[in-house]
Amino acid sequence: MLTVTDVDVFIQTSHILRHVSLEVGAREVICLVGRNGSGKTTTLRTIMGYHRPRAGRVEFRGQPIHGRRTHEIALLGLGWAPEDSAIFSDLTVAENIEIATWTRPGGRPAAERIELAYDVFPGLRRYMARKGPAMSGGERKMLSIARALALDPELLLLDEPFEGLSPAIIPAVSLGIAAITRLGRAILIAESNIHHVPDYTTRLYVIERGEIIFDGPPDDAWRDTTVSRIIGGAPR
Repeated sequence: MLTVTDVDVFIQTSHILRHVSLEVGAREVICLVGRNGSGKTTTLRTIMGYHRPRAGRVEFRGQPIHGRRTHEIALLGLGWAPEDSAIFSDLTVAENIEIATWTRPGGRPAAERIELAYDVFPGLRRYMARKGPAMSGGERKMLSIARALALDPELLLLDEPFEGLSPAIIPAVSLGIAAITRLGRAILIAESNIHHVPDYTTRLYVIERGEIIFDGPPDDAWRDTTVSRIIGGAPR
């Protein structure tokens, strides 16, 4: 479905990504794990067209997408929930979700897509009339993912979906992501905390200083001394 091949990305004069390659197949849940500043967000932003690779290719369903504009990539079926949530603060919860159906008007009916977003995150129904400034960080995170889901994407890119959330809200976000996987959507998650990697993760990539240093089943990462030191903590 998604293939990133030998991608190099520079931001100004800094070489951020070095020969990054990864794949996400249909219905897979892939986690890209690394310390802060390792290149996780840059990888996702490159896939979504915010950065243009100096070298390498990004393909979705066999079609090159590197160099395309972000809205064009979204129209192809990629949903994006950034680390900072980036909801429209002047809009209500309901309006934030509805606007995604305008962005990608094709596919299933808008009403069906909106209802699905609330089914995945039922807690948002209580806040349909609430605007961004009145929402907690966890509520904004759920809204960001729900809005991306309302695009009706085949693949969701989630950047640090648990970062900065209180322990009380993490289960609700986790249950929502699990529900999305049961819908058959592929997911690529960037995560700095290995203990937030879902148990149903298909494959793990570890990135360090802009390079992929591990690719394989999550349990195998702990058997690699260098990788286990980078991802930290004790095995789950």
